[in-house]
Amino acid sequence: MEQHLCASFQRSFLAVRRLSSFPWADLEQNLKNSSDTLLLLLNILKMTVLHPLCREHPPSVKYRRLFLSELIKKHESTSSEPLDELYEAFADVLNTEDSTLCHKSYLLPSGNSVTLSESVAIISEGTTGLVTWDAALYLAEWAIENSHLFTDRTILELGSGIGLTGLSICKTSTPKKYIFSDCHDLVQQQLRKNIHLNGFLLEADDQATGQPDCPARPGPIIAVLDLDWNLASAEQLLEIAADIVIAADVVYDPQIALSLVRVLQSILNYRKGGIAPKMFIASTIRNLETYRQFQTELNKAGISWDVIPGHMKTIFPYDLDSSIEILTLFRKCGS
Repeated sequence: MEQHLCASFQRSFLAVRRLSSFPWADLEQNLKNSSDTLLLLLNILKMTVLHPLCREHPPSVKYRRLFLSELIKKHESTSSEPLDELYEAFADVLNTEDSTLCHKSYLLPSGNSVTLSESVAIISEGTTGLVTWDAALYLAEWAIENSHLFTDRTILELGSGIGLTGLSICKTSTPKKYIFSDCHDLVQQQLRKNIHLNGFLLEADDQATGQPDCPARPGPIIAVLDLDWNLASAEQLLEIAADIVIAADVVYDPQIALSLVRVLQSILNYRKGGIAPKMFIASTIRNLETYRQFQTELNKAGISWDVIPGHMKTIFPYDLDSSIEILTLFRKCGS
């Protein structure tokens, strides 16, 4: 029970989830019943603020300070002796300058992780792409559970944002090539940083540093494509020759949805060896009317869709009460 509780704190803390979503009530109950409250608190501390991922790629100073303040409150509500490591960690945070960027880390089933540098602001510089949204986490979980679909495939991700879904796929599957795409300069800059942060090289890096006699680098070929859905030509989309197209949380604005449908239609018109690309679009349904309009536009464009059944295992921390679903898209018969 305590091990599960510590793991829950770890996943939520490293991913910088809202502190109100942490299992504080469970912690209080465990502190009352535990034979060694200091050991329980120390284990949580070691799996969060003192974890190597946090030391190397820390969340914001404010977030760490608020987390430790709450942990100290829970500690002081018991009759235990002071935990020196807890107060030392708090003092270290108080003496640290804050930054406009923070890091979030997501633990993978393999023991590996995906770390992202994000903007502290929820929506920054007029774009939603500088943060990770729940549908991206949901799609990444589904992709990890269905990693065989991505083996030795060329994958195009539309509206990649800062890279959570794609980096998860690249670390848990063996795609032939993964193409991230977005149309905002700041998002692309942050995306490239996150690709490097997770130990991958971009196709342009290989071309710049590679030598003719050097052995091939293991792992997928990775590229970042500047793709504006309003300006993308059919020829540009056909040249990508994607086997699989994915996107997450891109259906939130009616006008953007219209541009997205046009791009999806152009891609589906392409047949690689007579086979159309597979498409998977994950959405958090915040506004049912907007979501239904997207589905209506798909029908008008001759694109059919099915809802994919939910996957078995929750890997990442996100709001499980959110309405999230994945659509698989395909051409209507005779279209």
